[in-house]
Amino acid sequence: MTHWFHRNPLKATAPVSFNLYGVASSPAANKICNDLRTARARLLDAFTDATCTPEIMKKSSDEYFALLQGFILPLDGTTQENKLRFIQNFKWTDSLQGNIASAQQDAVFELVSMAFNVAIWYTKFASRLAGKENITEDEAKDVHKSLRIAAGIFKTLKETHIPRLITPAEKGRDLEPRVIDTYIVQIQAETPSATRHKYLQLKQHFYMAYAHCYHGQTLLAGDKCGDAIRSLQEAEKFYSRAEALCKEYRQTKGPGSTAKPSEQLFFKKLGTFIKNTLEKCQRENGFIYFHKVPAEAPALELKASYGLAEPTPFELPPLSAQCTPEVYATFDLTKGPKEDKAKAKHDEEIKPVKEPDLKPQKDTGCVVS
Repeated sequence: MTHWFHRNPLKATAPVSFNLYGVASSPAANKICNDLRTARARLLDAFTDATCTPEIMKKSSDEYFALLQGFILPLDGTTQENKLRFIQNFKWTDSLQGNIASAQQDAVFELVSMAFNVAIWYTKFASRLAGKENITEDEAKDVHKSLRIAAGIFKTLKETHIPRLITPAEKGRDLEPRVIDTYIVQIQAETPSATRHKYLQLKQHFYMAYAHCYHGQTLLAGDKCGDAIRSLQEAEKFYSRAEALCKEYRQTKGPGSTAKPSEQLFFKKLGTFIKNTLEKCQRENGFIYFHKVPAEAPALELKASYGLAEPTPFELPPLSAQCTPEVYATFDLTKGPKEDKAKAKHDEEIKPVKEPDLKPQKDTGCVVS
């Protein structure tokens, strides 16, 4: 189920030391730099910790973002840019661009990139939780809540923080508005990747199979057996096409190429359900209804009477109490930071994030994208 929900990997990043020797000219300023380095490392570890909970994730991300805002928000009583915003270089990979990092010397770039990963973590957490054996009602609510939180983060990044970037995101990069939109509305926009195109087709046929299957059930309950049979035959057709697309999808190259949607429990379960329901309808039509099966499949009711769940509004934590105007004044840019010997090369490859391989214990029937 994990691959069905989210096939993109977490963004990877180069280490950041925050060694502003010379610039950070007071013990309090040096402590902020040290705490930033520690909080960042702790948050990155949380992304790959299989025991991490939403509470831990929020605590870790709030601690880092509260400190990082000391490099972003104006602290000198003016509306001018924070003098520390452009002092540190940050490097992050993009989901569809391999291991070559994008680099910007901009604390806002770090903020949006890290928050992007936080949102992805929430989607992956929801996926893992939905695949648990005997999921409880409270856990089901947590799945829904996590997805809404993720959508809220993406929405806030797109509307508030990404527009502040000095260097706009290139097409196909994670921070491009179209890519952010795909996460918000749970669909895929056009990207320079054939793999996503196959994935879109696969999901389209799978959902159509689901729709016709359950529509057939509804028709049978209303004693419209002939229509029910035809609707289920249509479901079979879409499911067969989805199976074929699964094979094509696995042969394409790109992120998520290890995904095997046709081997997921929920995928197999639908195929069995369609087959059994169709056989039941045909049996009952043979000795109860004797209805004619129409040539055309009954139209689906496409006008939903409900709306999509609204994203949960996302707000950054308050600025850390450590970041006061007095401490800010002790950062002296005229001295310039010493060159960081551990600084990565501009075109270096960054190792991908090694995510825990947690397989769902049981299919829950949840097909949230």
